[in-house]
Amino acid sequence: MRRFISGRELNRHYYQEAVAPIISADFPNLNYAAALIGPGSDVLGYDSERSTDHGWGPRLLLFLADGAHHSVAESISERLSARLPASFRGFATSFAKPDANGVRWMEPSQPGRIAHFVEIHSLGEFVRAMLNIDLAASLKNVDWLLMPQEQLLEVTGGEVYRDDLGELTRLRTTLAWYPREVWLLLMAAQWKRIAQEEPFVGRCGESGDELGSRIVSGRLVRDLVRLCFLIERRYAPYSKWLGTAFS
Repeated sequence: MRRFISGRELNRHYYQEAVAPIISADFPNLNYAAALIGPGSDVLGYDSERSTDHGWGPRLLLFLADGAHHSVAESISERLSARLPASFRGFATSFAKPDANGVRWMEPSQPGRIAHFVEIHSLGEFVRAMLNIDLAASLKNVDWLLMPQEQLLEVTGGEVYRDDLGELTRLRTTLAWYPREVWLLLMAAQWKRIAQEEPFVGRCGESGDELGSRIVSGRLVRDLVRLCFLIERRYAPYSKWLGTAFS
């Protein structure tokens, strides 16, 4: 019986013991970054046995410089497919083709034919897809306001296993938290949300609408929780993990 371990632990070892040796042997002069970042409960450490049903397993991301990405990404993918083990720590390293929503799940396969989940990107391409920003441009305040907190968390959370060029580390440092004026604006806006509804708990109660009062109370609690994240200078995850992260 395989034993569940966190995706962070699993993929740290997967990179060190399975992926890195292949790259080192076949592409010894390659400069790259390796990490477990982006969407997924395993990135933030909120995964459980339930998480193994989709989008979870031996996986990670490789980031290449733009020139290298166009020239060797396909070769790296092919070598990993040919040489990765069929399983790692009891979990299949091969994954089904993405479904209509782009979701993949572990699927047994024969050695030498691994449909692996090692994604290979240029960092600029990845950041454009995740946050719609250009690595070469300076961030303006409006850029910060257009980036969802949960996606900023996905890029700055997780683990980086290697970063030869330092680009990924610099990006994560830049995005670690909002500029002061953006932070203050977001806190003011969050207080405004609370102020607009705070009286309605009592107003609903006065009219005998106890259900309405509870609904408004629940909304206020959610907004107070999100305010606490802003006060603590922590990006809030989306609703599925909001309570977990808050606790």
